[in-house]
Amino acid sequence: MQPGETPSQALQHSLDLAVLAENLGYQRIWFAEHHAKSLVGRSPEVLITAAAARTKRIRIGSGAVLLNHYSAYRIAEVFCTLNELYPGRIDLGIGRATAGPIIDLALQQDRSKPFHPDSDVQLNELVNWLQNSFEADSILGAIPIHSIKSRPQLHVTGTSSWSARASGSRGLRYVFASFFNQFSTRECVDAYREHFKPATGSAGVQSPEVRLGLHVVCSDTEFEARRQIGPVQVAYNYLGQGKLQFLEPSPEEAIALLGGVPVIERYKRRSYVPPRYVTGTFEQVAEQLHWIEQDFQIDEFVVQDMTTDWAARRHSYELLAGLLNPENPSETLAQLTA
Repeated sequence: MQPGETPSQALQHSLDLAVLAENLGYQRIWFAEHHAKSLVGRSPEVLITAAAARTKRIRIGSGAVLLNHYSAYRIAEVFCTLNELYPGRIDLGIGRATAGPIIDLALQQDRSKPFHPDSDVQLNELVNWLQNSFEADSILGAIPIHSIKSRPQLHVTGTSSWSARASGSRGLRYVFASFFNQFSTRECVDAYREHFKPATGSAGVQSPEVRLGLHVVCSDTEFEARRQIGPVQVAYNYLGQGKLQFLEPSPEEAIALLGGVPVIERYKRRSYVPPRYVTGTFEQVAEQLHWIEQDFQIDEFVVQDMTTDWAARRHSYELLAGLLNPENPSETLAQLTA
């Protein structure tokens, strides 16, 4: 949320962004699951429904639903229902993360003992629900999802070697959130490709698909891009201190807290360590994304944007759309997901 903005206004801006992204030619727009007072995206499936109703073509999805907090069966039901409402347009991005000990407890149905979900079991179950592939002797196979023919497109998001191996060995699409773990980007992308096996069911793919999540801010000048990244840098500083509940400052407040306008790091060709923030003018951002795409052989970029200035955020997406060429997809710089 912007400073002084209400949750309702922030949500409306998110829906406006979905319409803008479609008009600009983006492939898809995803909504995250967060449980913090400064972030209003608590239920991605609710925002997906609202955004899909406002748009006609763009794919709408979650980036990501936190599988460790929920029943795989329930997630499959919800997203298959969404894809029945909006056929061929729904993405199911799943991940795992903590929201802090108190919120984790609040999300836990059985609080009689600490809950430590087995991520492999949960992911296997979700895949089996989506493609109706339980073993014949499994009791769960007796209640298939009735909307199996309208399943969403499944993506595994993550920042660890587990997510890379888990998605690769099951033949699933992989999204690495580089902005959370930039120094492991090469290791995890390589591990995904190394462990990849063509999917045996319809929830996966036959060849590796790698998407890379980057925090991108594009402005008319380098100084303005650095100014807009200030609140994001403050937010990551808080997260690094374990402070999950905070209000993101304005650019001016952030600059004061940081002691100046942030210095922007640039991606160095063949360094294989993407910067946490890819920022600058269109030319500067385009050059960095080009080298990252070449070095990692990325199929698609997922653009994260936590800037608190709505007008600046909108303008950033408008500038980034210059990387898309809907008339000739072969000339497009990968693909862009808002």
